[in-house]
Amino acid sequence: MDPRRRIERPLRSCLDHAVAPPCPPRLAQAMRHAVFPGGARLRPELCLAVAAACGDGHPALAESAAVAIELMHCASLVYDDLPCFDDAAIRRGHPSVHAAFGEELAILAGNALIVLSFDTLARAGAAHTSLLPGLLRVVARGTGAPAGICAGQAWESDSRTELAIYHRAKTGALFESAILAGAIASGGDPLQWTGLGYRLGEAYQVADDLRDAYGRPELLGKPVGQDTVNARPSAVHELGTAGAIARMRTLCEESQDRVPACPGRDELRAYLRGWSAQLLPQLHPTTQALGAAS
Repeated sequence: MDPRRRIERPLRSCLDHAVAPPCPPRLAQAMRHAVFPGGARLRPELCLAVAAACGDGHPALAESAAVAIELMHCASLVYDDLPCFDDAAIRRGHPSVHAAFGEELAILAGNALIVLSFDTLARAGAAHTSLLPGLLRVVARGTGAPAGICAGQAWESDSRTELAIYHRAKTGALFESAILAGAIASGGDPLQWTGLGYRLGEAYQVADDLRDAYGRPELLGKPVGQDTVNARPSAVHELGTAGAIARMRTLCEESQDRVPACPGRDELRAYLRGWSAQLLPQLHPTTQALGAAS
């Protein structure tokens, strides 16, 4: 089954369970709003793609790991949009959670999604007690301190941020968690997969920096120009447009080479080639031309 189609059913089932009575109705609405309609679902797709490449020994556990990763990502977007950070009114083409429900419910919805992420892993892992500690650790490591997405968000408040460290925490950490969780959930050796997610995450963040500089908000479904407005580290600012595109392509090539020996190695490498080819849609024509020429 296509990884994107495979993630939506368990994700919706998870939310249905979490927001059922006696959950406060507006909190339930805010949580649903944060998760649906979904974005690209890149992180859970990668988790399931790696699980499939490893033989998909425990498909229900892999799906729960993918759901947990996506819930963490959605929570991070809720916080990212808050007035104290980006103050973004639009997310995925719809009002951001705080714009639709207020800051208080946005914060509570983000908190609830984080707790739900770990609850989802715990429930699914009860039947796989030898795998559960590893899954919990990789998700926690990709989310918190010292180098998860919380640290990535914190770097935006530091004037001495190094671009590579910022990208690794802000985006790469949760991509790495997705890759490692997929391997663990199918009985693979996570050590063999270490580093692949960081490269994919950095490639995605470089592309996101390009979209922020040249994208069209009506196509991206979110504001652009935020890196300049908020004085954030950006691959475009540091490397230039052509340099950023070249860096992104190098990371994508390294990612494909990083896939270890596994039953579905060829299929996963082909999937990653297609994934990489989709990183620069919806950009300004000038950027597309530079990308073709680089």
